[in-house]
Amino acid sequence: MFVLVCAAAFCFLGYFISVNVLYRRLKQTPLFRSLRTNRALNSLWGSVGENGVKALVVTAHPDDECMFFAPSILKLSESNASLRLLCMSSGNYYNQGAQRREELLDSCEVLGISADQVTIIDNKDLPDDPKAEWSTALTSSLILKHIRTHSINLVLTFDEGGVSGHANHIAIYKALSHLASVGRIPEGCQILTLHTISLLRKYLSILELPISWLLPSSFCCVSGMEEYTRAKEAMLRHRSQLLWFRRLYVLFSRYMFINTFRAVAVETKHVKIY
Repeated sequence: MFVLVCAAAFCFLGYFISVNVLYRRLKQTPLFRSLRTNRALNSLWGSVGENGVKALVVTAHPDDECMFFAPSILKLSESNASLRLLCMSSGNYYNQGAQRREELLDSCEVLGISADQVTIIDNKDLPDDPKAEWSTALTSSLILKHIRTHSINLVLTFDEGGVSGHANHIAIYKALSHLASVGRIPEGCQILTLHTISLLRKYLSILELPISWLLPSSFCCVSGMEEYTRAKEAMLRHRSQLLWFRRLYVLFSRYMFINTFRAVAVETKHVKIY
C-alpha cells in the first residue's frame, strides 16, 4: 500500500511539474499569443456591432464566476468591455448565504467587476439545491429583465451540461434557450454557452489546450499566467468554499485556463403587419 501511495504521489507531482513547464514554454510562442487574442477577440468583438460589448455573465452560485468563467471575465475586463454579473442565488445550501454574498463581491473585485455591476438574486423559488428544479418561466423573466434594463448585447452562461451537471446551472441554460427559441432575446444580443467537456479533459489543465483549439467552437479564450493568478486569487476570496477538492480543482481544472463557448441560435420574432 505504501508503495502505491508513493507511486501515486510521484505521478501527481510529475504531472503538476510537466503542466507548468509546458505552459511556460508554450506561452512564449506566436501560436499561443494568437490563441489568446485573435480567436477570443475577433469572433466576439466583431459580432456585437460598433457600440461596444455590454456583457452579462449569468451564474447560479457565488464561486461559479471564478471556477468556470474567469478566463473570459478577465479578457472582457482587460478589453474595457462593460461587464455585469447576474448570480441567480446567494448560495445558501448550507445556510451561508450572507457570507457567500460578501465573498462573491470580493471575488468580483479581483476579476474586475465592481460591486455595483453585480446582482445577486435571493428568491425562495430559486434555491441553491442540486435537486431543485427551477422554474423556467421565473428564471427566464429575471434574466430577460436584466438584459433589457442594461441593453446587454452578449450573454455568457452554462450549456445544457452545466459544466458540472448541477441542476441549477442547467436551469439557466434552459431559461436562455427558451428565450432564444421564442424570439424574446433583443435583436443584436448574442448568447454564448460554456462548453461542458469530459471529466478526463476537464482536469488536463493547460494540456487540454490543443484539443479545445482543434474542436469547433464560437469563442475560445485562453488565460496567461497573470490571469490565472488573478483567477486563483478570486477563488481564494471564497473562504467558505475552500475544501481540499476545490483547492485541487484550482490547480488542475482547464476551466481556470481555458473557456470555449458555443453560440445559441436566437430566433427573430417576425411581426405581421396588415
